[in-house]
Amino acid sequence: MDVVFLSRIQFALTSMFHYIYPPLSIGLGLFLVIIEGIYIKTKNPVYLEMTKFWVKIFALTFALGVATGLVQLFGFGTNWGRYSNFVGDVFGSALGAEGIFAFFLEAGFMGVMLFGWKKVSAKMHYFSTICVAAGAHFSAIWIVIANSWMQTPAGFRIEGTGLEARAVVTDFWQMLFNPSSVDRLIHVILGCWLSGIFLVISIVAYYLLKKRHLEFSRFTMKIALIMAAIVLVLQFISADSSATGVAVHQPSKLAAMEGIFETTEYAPMAIIGWVDTETQTVKGLKIPGLLSFLVHRDFKTPVTGFNEIPVDERPPIQITFQAYHMMIYMWGLMVLGAAAGLYLMRKNKLENAKWVLRFLVISVAFPQIANQVGWMTAEIGRQPWIVWKMLRTTHGVSPGIVADQVLASLIMLAVIYCGLLAVFLTLLDKKIKHGPSAEGEAAPVFSDPFKESQP
Repeated sequence: MDVVFLSRIQFALTSMFHYIYPPLSIGLGLFLVIIEGIYIKTKNPVYLEMTKFWVKIFALTFALGVATGLVQLFGFGTNWGRYSNFVGDVFGSALGAEGIFAFFLEAGFMGVMLFGWKKVSAKMHYFSTICVAAGAHFSAIWIVIANSWMQTPAGFRIEGTGLEARAVVTDFWQMLFNPSSVDRLIHVILGCWLSGIFLVISIVAYYLLKKRHLEFSRFTMKIALIMAAIVLVLQFISADSSATGVAVHQPSKLAAMEGIFETTEYAPMAIIGWVDTETQTVKGLKIPGLLSFLVHRDFKTPVTGFNEIPVDERPPIQITFQAYHMMIYMWGLMVLGAAAGLYLMRKNKLENAKWVLRFLVISVAFPQIANQVGWMTAEIGRQPWIVWKMLRTTHGVSPGIVADQVLASLIMLAVIYCGLLAVFLTLLDKKIKHGPSAEGEAAPVFSDPFKESQP
């Protein structure tokens, strides 16, 4: 098999497995900041019980995120040496900042957040929670900035020629705020928030179905559903802005996302469909003019089609099209679940609505699927470029590696990652079944050593 194809599959495998966990950590981090803040304000022990339980889930997702993420760093050197040489100065700036601003912030306060309940004051513990959540967000910020630079490079110059060429940062702020970074960062962070929020919703929906931890679940569900509703609206706005940016900076990606073969006025948007590459049409349900309106705020303005894009610069259309639309469908399912949950909760009927609760239990999968196919849309839709209009993916692999080596490591990594996923699900299942506390057990409280030490 082709070494480039196998290397792409290997990096996709490690990235997709890894990306199960960081979004959960980021979303749970936000949730922890909110509920512990409510506890600090109200002193209601239910919110403390909630905080202690979700901190355990957060720690599990964080640990798996670190374990699965390290392999990607080695992958840059082993499989993508020429690419690493080309972007080393850019990525060194961004990923170095991640280490300083993100990892050390998380690592420095993680121990206090996990084990400092009876060793520090409530406010100090809350400060630690804020720092850990901020660190998780900073990590996403710098990684997305680095990836956005690959999509829309800015603030650099090229030194060297041929295979020795490399991009050197000339303006750090232009590199940081490249044309797509803000839109993509907002979109990614909101997707991470939804992952954490719907994990919370899924677990407490399970408790409500089983009639367990009812007070805990009522408080948690109310906060989580309100958060979900707000973030889903923000995600809709963010998606619109992101798609507009893609139309400007990566028209071939947008053409693949919507199956536009001919530049045309009143460009339709497909609701559901299948791309027929032989006839160069999309068969399915389409709304005429909607894509033109969403991109240009005008029904008549044309949208660039594949007829204006060289054949050797067109991304794979079918998988890009289906991945993009799957992301939209998952957003719709999340909206449906959040709306039904809020409506029934307002009517005090949610606890007896078994079908809605079952739907909310499985809703944990919706943002996960949306995140995965969203990255597929972004990365496959960028092909054949690994750095947009500058370095082709086929030119980024390391010299000297052979297909058999990559295939062997691919199989080994697949086994390891499946094993880690099984461990994660087993431990998560145990924590969920145990619950926040034993039935009828009183919620624990902070001990403030500063007060206790006073005469």
